[in-house]
Order: sequence, then structure tokens, then C-alpha cells
Amino acid sequence: MYIADLHIHSKYSRATSKDGDIPHLDLWARRKGIGLVGTGDFTHPKWREELEETLEPAEEGFYRIRADKKLRDVCDFSVSPRFVLSGEISCIYKQDEKVRKVHNVILLPSLDAAERLSLKLETIGNIRSDGRPILGLSSRDLLAITLDVCPEAVFIPAHIWTPHFSLFGAFSGFDTPEECFGDLAGQIHALETGLSSDPLMNRRVPMLDGYTMVSDSDAHSPAKLGRECNLVETDLSYPALKRALETGEGFGGTIEFFPEEGKYHLDGHRNCGIRLTPAETLKYGGRCPVCGKKITIGVLNRVEQLAARSEDYVPAGAKPFEHLIPLPEAIAASLGTGAASTKTEQTYIKMLRDLGSEAEILRVRQIADIERYAGERIAEGIRRLREGKVIKSAGFDGEYGKISLFTPDELKNASGQLSFLDSIPLAELAATAPESAKNSGNADKTTQNAQDVSDKTLQPRGLNAGQEAAADSGARVTAVIAGPGTGKTHTLVERIVRLVERGVKPSEITAVTFTVRAAEELRERLAAKLKRKADKITVGTFHSVCYSFLKAEFAPASRAAQKTAKKSPPQTIRAMQKTAQSTMPQTAGTARKAAFPTTARRAATAKQTRRRSGGCSMWASRARRRNSSSRRAASPPPSFQVCRRIL
Repeated sequence: MYIADLHIHSKYSRATSKDGDIPHLDLWARRKGIGLVGTGDFTHPKWREELEETLEPAEEGFYRIRADKKLRDVCDFSVSPRFVLSGEISCIYKQDEKVRKVHNVILLPSLDAAERLSLKLETIGNIRSDGRPILGLSSRDLLAITLDVCPEAVFIPAHIWTPHFSLFGAFSGFDTPEECFGDLAGQIHALETGLSSDPLMNRRVPMLDGYTMVSDSDAHSPAKLGRECNLVETDLSYPALKRALETGEGFGGTIEFFPEEGKYHLDGHRNCGIRLTPAETLKYGGRCPVCGKKITIGVLNRVEQLAARSEDYVPAGAKPFEHLIPLPEAIAASLGTGAASTKTEQTYIKMLRDLGSEAEILRVRQIADIERYAGERIAEGIRRLREGKVIKSAGFDGEYGKISLFTPDELKNASGQLSFLDSIPLAELAATAPESAKNSGNADKTTQNAQDVSDKTLQPRGLNAGQEAAADSGARVTAVIAGPGTGKTHTLVERIVRLVERGVKPSEITAVTFTVRAAEELRERLAAKLKRKADKITVGTFHSVCYSFLKAEFAPASRAAQKTAKKSPPQTIRAMQKTAQSTMPQTAGTARKAAFPTTARRAATAKQTRRRSGGCSMWASRARRRNSSSRRAASPPPSFQVCRRIL
């Protein structure tokens, strides 16, 4: 079995990546785990020249990259991609008093066949300006010319539900294949579903029962390969592929976008930000409720117009399918980062190196293996993805939808509040806790008995057994040993609340976090539970808490020095400075200057400068510039030095 992505575009199509060449397509196919890739754009003369230079024959009708053209990657993958000649042609013509715009994909068995068909099409229209040429030719006539030049060709109507350029498009399509292809409709054996629909939606339309429903990425850059693709259970050869597409024998199913992620799933008007369901579009009479312009009818609406079955209908012998998203998107959705961010890219490369191709990671690898190499967070995201437990925001009017794996609250902080110690045996925790406490120096250590913890009744505060044990512990030091995403912040808040309820003064409680965001969240949660009492609790990061201590200690001396400096001559100021330096601890470094205000030093320096320069403004100006330069090159702020020493 291999994965096939038959509909893509090269760098010679409009709005495509400059990396759309064979070496990069081969590299990304290896990363994705794709065994067969369409070349795309076979009609373009320069692209065919590149194909001849970079490809060599492999199995019958298939090609592979030449060894000297292959790009090295982060690791060696098990898949060795093959290429098949393919291209997409846009047919724009008038039929039955209506302008029709239909895109069709053609597969061919050889470069020679691609050359012959391209020469024939060049007599009809311009095929040199775009890798996806636009021809004033009906879909039926294009099919006839293709089969005349190459009877072994496979002709597939592309993304059949897209509103503007497809077989069933709401604005320029048809209601049946027979209307489009006439007497040659029997030569169409496969249909491409497109990103905004899936097999569940297509099964509702009875006239599609006899077709092989394929899915392809329509990728405009190599990194987008495989976002939709096909599972083929035959040997590697063009005749076997043709037979699978035409008869369904050996066609193993598809890997799909969530249709809501497609950019034409729902109806809407993007300029006004209006997204509508089919029922809402009917309610508004097909007009935008904001500006009154015509609504773009989406794929779901168009399917419902032609559907005659319920949404849960499954025909006999239906091919299986899977909903997935690309691995970088899954990583980003799990970590709360951008799909193109540095962190996502680094994690992606590491996972490829440790776990294999995207297809292996998303479809085959055990969740435990993913957790071992990529962390609990990403493993949980992929588990939810496989089970279809995702959050969908549907696309409309050319705007892609969004698939989320975690709620905003789960992504708000690093922990994510997924669970708390549920997957770790309590006995294991009890055995681990003393070892952790041993490393804490002379701190008292308390080990909760595992059986006692498991026997405790869950309290009405929403805590499980492990959280209850930590929140209610009476030990001087309690170590909570848990990984990321286990609810430690929730437990800490509950422990502080219980301390206050037991009579501990809020002003005597200090909660320290690593990040400003975590500190803000902690304050919000405490305020919600303790109201005004929460204002007296010290909450902050390590640095902010230390800085507040420094301010409280040195502020009185600073104010006194400022008052004295206003009345004291420079000699007295220098004496005060020496006294302050001698009385402060030497380990504080530049922090000893905190007792002598900056404004006072500047006033003294300026006065001395005027004396030395004899009132000359030029010399005074140069002196000020020297003093300014020395200040910019000075040591870090005093608070930083002292905080560093304290920590």
C-alpha cells in the first residue's frame, strides 16, 4: 500500500512557491510519507524540460528523481517517492446560455504522451503563460481530445464542489456529469471531492455512487503535499493505478481535510465577515445581511441542493477515510504557536528524526512513543486528532477554516489543565516523592501513603484524589511531582485558599511563578475565590518579588539621600557616597549605588563641570556627552545584581 497525491502544481503555475521543483517535491514527499506524486502542469514547455532533466524512468509509467538531483534531509525515510505525469486544465466556455468554468485533472503514462497532448492543446489556446492553462474549450471536447491523443489517460473532474471552477459549482457548474460531458460521460470514472467536502457529504448524493471518490492536495507549495491524498493497495505501476481509479479495485480510501477547514465549506461574504449556514442563507434570500450583496454559496449548501440521503448514510462497500491535519498544524495547535514559528519547525524536525515521516506519526505511531519523544502535550493533541475530538471553525467565501485541538483556556498557559496524576499510579508517586524531597537540602519531607490517598473521598471543590492530597497537606514542605499539563496551578490556588480559611493571614503568603502570564492568572483565580483578601497576598515572578523586597529596603535611605543632596556641597556628597559604599555589603556589586540617587550625582557632576570649564558651554557640552556615554556602558541595574545574588 502506498499514499498517492495526484493533483499538485509546480512553480510555473500562478500563485505558487518558487520551490515547486522536483528536488523539493521529492524531499517533502519523503517527509510526508507519500509514495506517488503527480508532477502537475505537464502542459508547460519549461516544466517538461525540467522533468526530463531531473527524472528517470522507474516502474511502468512512473518516474523517480535522479540520484544527483536528490536533496539531503534531516534523516533517511523509508519511502522513495515516484512521480506520475499530471496536469490541471481550466475550461471556460458557454453552454446552455450560461458561462461554465470547470477544472479537470489529467493523468498520463509518459513524458512522450504529455508532449503529444500539449502540442495538440497549443493549437487551441495559450499553454505557455500558466502551468494551469485556461482554454476556451468545453470539458466534453477536452476529454475527447485527451482520449484521442492518449487512450490510456485518466480524466478526473477536479474539486467538483468548489463554487466558481468545478463540475457542480454553484455559480458555473452543472447538476449532473451527463450535462457536462454528454455522450462521453461514461468515460469519467473518478471524481475529486476537494478540500471543502468529504466522503460523508458525497455519499448523500445518489448519482455519485458509481464513481471512485479521490482526494488530492491541490498543493501550490511542496510543504502542502498530502493534506489530502489517496491510499492505493496495488503494485507500483501506471496500469495498476489506472485500474484502481476506474474500477475501485485496489483503491484503499482517502485521507481527508476536515471539510470545515476548506475555504468554501459554508456560505458567506468575506468582506463583511458574514458566515452563514444553508438555512441562514435561505432566510436572508441569498443576500448579505450587512451590505445586501450576493452571498457566495458554499460546498455544504450545494451538496444539500443535490442530496437525497441523510447525513449518516453509509452505502455498502464504502471506502474508508480518515480526517487528519498536517503535522506542523497539529504541533502548533497543541503548543499554541504558529504553524510557521521557529518553535513549531524545530519540534517538527525533531519528531521526523525520532519518529519517522508525517504519515507514520499521525497514523501509525503509538501515542506513548509520541509522548516519549515530543512530550505529553503534542501526544494528547494527536490522540484527539485521531479520535476526531477537534474544535471546528468553518471556512467560507475563500477564507480557510480553523481546526483546534485544545480550547483557549487549555492553551492559556503551559500547563493546559489536562488532568492531574490520573495516568500515574499512586504507589509510584509515593516511591518517587522521597527521592525528590531528598534533593531539597534540609527541607522537611512528607510522603503521603498511597493507600490513604486513594481512599480519600473526592471533595466538592472539583479536586481528584491526587489534587486533594496536595491541597490539604499539613506538611511544612509539600512537593507536587507532576508533568506539564497536569493542573498544578489549580492545586496551588486551592491550597492557598485553604490556608486562608484556616486562619493564615493573607499578607504572610507569597506565591512565586516563573512567568508574568502565570502570575496574572494566579491573581485572577485567587481574586475569584478570596475576593478582597487576595489583594494582600504577594503574587509575582522571582524577579518581581525580589525587586519589591529591594524597593522596600532601600527606598527610605534613597529618599533621605535625595533631601540631603539638594542642600549639600559636592564635597559632602562625595563623603556620603563613600560612607554608603562602605556600609553596603560587597557582594551586592553595583547595587551599593542605590543608596545614592542618580539625580544627586548628576547635579554634583554638572556643577563640577561648569567650574572646570570656566563657564564655557562647549567644554561643558563635551563633558556631558562623556558622562552620558559612561552611563550607557554602566553595569546592569542594582536590583538585577542583588536579585541574581539572592537567587
